[in-house]
Amino acid sequence: MRRWAVSLLTLLAAATPAAARSLHAQAGGSVEALATVLAAEDARAWDGPALRAALSAPDSVVRRVAALSVGRLGDPRGVALLVTLLVDQDSTVRVSAVFALGLLGDTSAVGPLIARLRTPPAIDGPSAVETVTALARIGGSTAAGFLGAVLQSREPLPLVNRASLVRQIALEAWRLRRMAPVADLLPLTADSDEVIRYGAVYSLVRLRAPSAADRLTSAVHDASPLVRAAAVRGLTRDYADSAGMPPDPLADLAARAADDADAGVRVNALRALGTFHSSRSVGVVVSRLSDPAPNVRVQAAATLADMGGADAVTALQRTLASHDPFGVRSQAMLSLARIDTAAARAALTEWRTGADWRDRAVAAQAAQVMGADLDPFLSDPDQRVVAAALQTWSGDVPKPTPELVDAARAHLGSGDAAVRSIAADVLAAAPSLTDVPALAAAYAAAARDSFPEAAISTLSALAAVASGSDDGRLRVDAAFLNRTSRPENYLLRRWAATAWPAAARRWGPAYPIATGRTLQDYREVVRRYIYGAEDVSRPHVIIEMPDRGNIEIELLGPDAPLTVANFLGLVDRHYFDGNRWHRVVPNFVIQDGDRRGDGWGSPGGAIRDEINRVRYDVPVVGMALSGPDTGAGQWFINLSPQPHLDGIYTVFGRVVGNIGPLLRVTQGDLIRTIRR
Repeated sequence: MRRWAVSLLTLLAAATPAAARSLHAQAGGSVEALATVLAAEDARAWDGPALRAALSAPDSVVRRVAALSVGRLGDPRGVALLVTLLVDQDSTVRVSAVFALGLLGDTSAVGPLIARLRTPPAIDGPSAVETVTALARIGGSTAAGFLGAVLQSREPLPLVNRASLVRQIALEAWRLRRMAPVADLLPLTADSDEVIRYGAVYSLVRLRAPSAADRLTSAVHDASPLVRAAAVRGLTRDYADSAGMPPDPLADLAARAADDADAGVRVNALRALGTFHSSRSVGVVVSRLSDPAPNVRVQAAATLADMGGADAVTALQRTLASHDPFGVRSQAMLSLARIDTAAARAALTEWRTGADWRDRAVAAQAAQVMGADLDPFLSDPDQRVVAAALQTWSGDVPKPTPELVDAARAHLGSGDAAVRSIAADVLAAAPSLTDVPALAAAYAAAARDSFPEAAISTLSALAAVASGSDDGRLRVDAAFLNRTSRPENYLLRRWAATAWPAAARRWGPAYPIATGRTLQDYREVVRRYIYGAEDVSRPHVIIEMPDRGNIEIELLGPDAPLTVANFLGLVDRHYFDGNRWHRVVPNFVIQDGDRRGDGWGSPGGAIRDEINRVRYDVPVVGMALSGPDTGAGQWFINLSPQPHLDGIYTVFGRVVGNIGPLLRVTQGDLIRTIRR
């Protein structure tokens, strides 16, 4: 853990002389106040006196950052503190307080938020917009009724730009679920404002509102590609059934949209078309296998698996023999395995004997789909192939078979954490007293892992045995709980608090966290990323890709200082050099940060979430998570607007300049380096 502090101090020492002078010019009191707040937030410890002092500090920067910290801590005691800031003289403080109230999600904040919109002096535009977002997040009948009244122009709000509120309510209304003002959203799908149309369509699609069928089918022809993409994504077979519509006309509409001029619309149309499981439009999908956008080709290959037929088989075989990127060919292999076992067996040999472990991992997944023998993959020298085989097998059966349980037992002692995690998950679904000693040994082995999944999976299996019978409880107590000390990793303690009360009673609470960082570490973070000059607090990095070009990223130190410091530390260690984009979902995200290349990797440790107001509306950089506060080294960039990610995944950067290379990335593409 101390390596983090050393690398951070090294970063700070590299600042330019001008930046250093700027840092030293900052008042010590503000730095000290914020260092104390960041330390409490990082430890997930409610420090009432420090927070109250910071929220009343003369420096508006201190108040703004402290307000965000209160929201991120998630303690309901923060509501009363934040409400007082709704009339703060600084607009950045007001908007941060409103956002933080939305994060807390406490219904006691609904009344003060509505009153602030209604009562003079008029609130500023950004704070007003953030207020309706917070109300949608908190939800409930009062919030829903107020937002519906705004849409109906029944709320005379003083000096507030109603159009800006309508735009935001339309986009956020889906959060209200069954209380959402669906009837008020319907006419907004034809509004002259593109942003309003997009928000209304997006919400109606997420709500799966049957009454919106005519509006959504019309929106597929909208002038805006964002609106078209949002609309066609929702026109699935399930939606047709829920809306009482005949499926064929909707499928035909999706097929026509698959020829749209915009690649994002084409991807969403193909994805929707696959849900109909009909070969009516197979020719349209086959034609997309030669699309100029590589991820449209990936989605076309995936959709053909849901269609089947001789034309689909021939097209997939042709793709396998092409020079398409790995991401396209691997999807073609998996789709072929689903629709034609004989054709897939003929193609499988080359993948099964490939020198690249990724080929063999794909072959393992295809073999399971086809019902072929997995033994060669379960004994592969590369444990990533073993993990792929075992995970595909376990995910393909509703309940572990005796053969799968035997395979899991055989691999529970693996030196690979991913293999151990999957094996333990299988045994958790088929708990047995005989497995307790091996599970206890697997838990001990997990202490050396760089990620916690194997430890958590093993705990889950032990808990399953303990809950199955009195004998199981006694055996687990004797062989494990009585011999195991409190884990240092708070993620294990947090898991126990929700899933295994007996362990939680012995180990104590998950929070506060021992971060391993000193107050001086936090002072340096504050000086550099909160008070630092623009070029210091918002540094740029370049992602170099030999086959796709370069992507430039601006890191957002003021919004996520600890996350940016962590990322730059990994950049300086060359942790990302030579990685491959291990996860690419067409028109959704691309993901990196895993040196293993299979989605399991981590540099070790975990950083807390720094949820902030930056939206996933344009390509931004977010931390990948397996639960709250589990970020480490994996991160992603969204390829299209994804409002449902807002306020959940920490945004710590944004793509600047040319986004062409970003849109050309496919799974498996190489990252030569990420450099400052």
